[in-house]
Amino acid sequence: MKKLVAFDLDGTLAESKQALDDEMAALLGRLSGVAHVCVISGGDWPQFEKQVVSRLPDGAKREHFWIMPTTGTKLYRFVDGAWACQYADLFSAEEREHIIAEVRAGIDRLGIAPPEIWGEQVEDRGSQITFSALGQEAPLKPKEEWDPKQEKRRRLQADLQPRLPDLSVRIGGATSIDITRKGVDKAYGMERLASLSGIAKAEMLFFGDALYDGGNDAPVRETAGIDSVQVYAIGETKRAVEAVILCLAQA
Repeated sequence: MKKLVAFDLDGTLAESKQALDDEMAALLGRLSGVAHVCVISGGDWPQFEKQVVSRLPDGAKREHFWIMPTTGTKLYRFVDGAWACQYADLFSAEEREHIIAEVRAGIDRLGIAPPEIWGEQVEDRGSQITFSALGQEAPLKPKEEWDPKQEKRRRLQADLQPRLPDLSVRIGGATSIDITRKGVDKAYGMERLASLSGIAKAEMLFFGDALYDGGNDAPVRETAGIDSVQVYAIGETKRAVEAVILCLAQA
């Protein structure tokens, strides 16, 4: 029987950088009554707080949530009535400066800078550096149109990886690339979650919209012992969560 259900965030639970809608928030609240719930993605804690945590309904069992920002290099739990960081694996100042400089140089080399940017384009998230091509505050429509086939980001990924050989350079959400220490991906986060929670990987279920080869959810699919489900739309995730709640409630 599954004891923990984990989710990617953007494209799985909500549109890019958007808050959970009422139906999804209610479903996660109901799910927390029959299982532990993990949300793991490349965004930092403020984004999770805006998109997920602030949207949880009053009846949600917040102590059953495992919030894992920056691809699992941070963990937040609800402890003594408040959300608190349990760990954070941070880059040194020198590492962050070097990565940011390489990302900016790569953008210039490839000539892929968009004509308009909304907010910070290269964000230091402490344990992860994230390139968001149109900026952190970009509207959804331009983001969907900028690189729908990931061609621009794959070029940047191929350019950066040899220059950052000790790091992992992965395509993230609608317009982003996430850079972490080598070996840090969502599989790393899920492995760490299993260790910290005491819940066996065989008792976990993961939902993501990028489980295809090269997608940032794919490492979870490749991790032995964790069942994963590819979803193609947020509405599909909702129907799947309803089914999981029904199955676990009857178990």
